[in-house]
Amino acid sequence: MAETKGGRPVAASQRPTGGDKAIAAKKQYFRRKKVCRFCVEKIDDINYKDVKLLNSFISERGKITPRRITGVCAPHQRRLSEAIKQARNIALLPFASAL
Repeated sequence: MAETKGGRPVAASQRPTGGDKAIAAKKQYFRRKKVCRFCVEKIDDINYKDVKLLNSFISERGKITPRRITGVCAPHQRRLSEAIKQARNIALLPFASAL
């Protein structure tokens, strides 16, 4: 039978689970704000021939790393992805890594 609250039955979704305690007990840590590497270094043009730079924004599997992980701003991420795609098309970068 369902628990009652003030004489009325309480739905399972409204029962306390104790999840609030788990969140409060977890140690909070400070996460630094990610800043765009290109904005800081004042790099306006991202060159597709700069393979060393582009490699730092590609995962081991050959995928373009997302903004939320790299911390690059939206305009630079768009330019970065275009440069990576250009470099892939002329075989400077791999489309995917071999297993």
